[in-house]
Amino acid sequence: MEVCVSEYNIRRHHETKHANFKVAFRQKTEARKRKIEALKGAYAHSNRILVRGLTSQQKVTSASLKASWVLAKHNKPFTDAEVFKEMMVTVLEELDANKSMDGVIESVKQMSLSARSAARHIEALSDAVQGVIIDGVSHANYFSLAIDESTDNTDVAQLCVYVRYFDGKDFKEELLFLIPLEGHTTGEAIYAKLEELFKLHSVSFERVNLIVTDGAPAMVGKHRGLVSRLKEHAPQMHALHCLIHQSVLCARLNGELKDVMDKVMKVINFVRGTSSTQHRLFRQLVAESADATHDDLLLHNDVRWLSKGKALDRFCALLNEIKAFLGMSKSKAAADHLILLEDEKFMSNVAFLSDIFGHLNLLNLQLQGRDKTIVDMVEKLESFTRKLEMLEADISTGRLLHFSTLKKTAGEVTELMVDFIKGLRANFTSRFDDYSIPKDIIDFIRDPAVKPADNFSSLAKEMIPSLDQAALEMEMVDFQTTSVVRDALRSAETVSAFWVGLLGSEEYSNLKKLALFILTMFPSTYVCESSFSAMNAI
Repeated sequence: MEVCVSEYNIRRHHETKHANFKVAFRQKTEARKRKIEALKGAYAHSNRILVRGLTSQQKVTSASLKASWVLAKHNKPFTDAEVFKEMMVTVLEELDANKSMDGVIESVKQMSLSARSAARHIEALSDAVQGVIIDGVSHANYFSLAIDESTDNTDVAQLCVYVRYFDGKDFKEELLFLIPLEGHTTGEAIYAKLEELFKLHSVSFERVNLIVTDGAPAMVGKHRGLVSRLKEHAPQMHALHCLIHQSVLCARLNGELKDVMDKVMKVINFVRGTSSTQHRLFRQLVAESADATHDDLLLHNDVRWLSKGKALDRFCALLNEIKAFLGMSKSKAAADHLILLEDEKFMSNVAFLSDIFGHLNLLNLQLQGRDKTIVDMVEKLESFTRKLEMLEADISTGRLLHFSTLKKTAGEVTELMVDFIKGLRANFTSRFDDYSIPKDIIDFIRDPAVKPADNFSSLAKEMIPSLDQAALEMEMVDFQTTSVVRDALRSAETVSAFWVGLLGSEEYSNLKKLALFILTMFPSTYVCESSFSAMNAI
């Protein structure tokens, strides 16, 4: 019975996690035999590896390195290392009633965890990790770069460079360099630093298929921007303005709605920022309210992608508490703010903004995260553009199925609201009409079962000159008429997983090259932004 269950579990794991194996390595082929023999050899080799015993001092050194690694992984300052060590000793001494762990406690005391030692440990670990990444990039056919610049807590400009590549098994997103920039942060200065490091590690720009930036002048300036300088050495390189940044830019406010937003922020700043006493009294009032769903208002920060929507949502949720608090105040500013909040037209606009930025925040969250491909993001952006058509119809007819806050306040739908959604849809349509990569190719990588455009092979050849265009066309016919491929596509968890499963096959070499080229592309600078957030939290 146990053998049957074990066999069933192994078969189920193989069919669900490695569904593409039968596509990449057909039954009764030499390629399949060689692959199975290689897997058996690798397994046998791993079982023959002997673990050499470590001396007591080596164990202490190893433990020190691992402790420093844990601190770095959780963004803790190195000065916390000694506290960490003291805590371990205290806990072990308390738990060791029979004094059976004296040796362990003594080893912990010997661990070198001063701030300076922890910094050296992290530098050593960092060099080792970077060596592995450089080696992987050096062996990759293509890789893309996500580059962004920001200022840290000590006012030093930091250039963050991430690389995305395929290591033969999976797609990797790794921090390649974090470069402090002295003096001006111009495109020329950034290029000089980048070129210096690429030469130092013998990495060529010629295999960079795409660079994604935040669209700042230093990055995309026509003559002296980083992208233009890089393209002088690697003309085949594509450039992309971060898709998340672009989606945020689509929703920029102006005119009357910007005035509404500014006034809302003035009310929030009056409640929270006038004095610490006033803020404390407001929080006390909210805590005593039986109907309050939150404990405080949120400040708005233009730099943070989700800030506007969250601040508006919280403002609408605590509207009654805000009115009550303003009514209790004797200042003229409070009276003016209260008059504004009693204005039905103004509050209708506030409710509308809360709803529409709620929808935009949902899109933003879908675009955020690691290991997102350009294929994934294009799909989400196309879906949202279609949703905007639905939202326009919903608000134009007055149904308000997707504007719950506006409907709850019984606000009046105005031409201003309809025009904003029309403009938003127009912005999304125009901004995301060109992704620097032919849309037909992105669509095919996303869904290989669809009929490609007539000029598909020409577009692919133009993007990757080394492709065999004639062979590519033949491969596509075979690829789309093979039922095994369709079955693998249906069972694959993600688009990337499907193509990764196919990369081990000896068939479809040109199609695989095309898929690898597209799937190694960064769609946004999210990884850079998240690194800056972690850096500022330390």
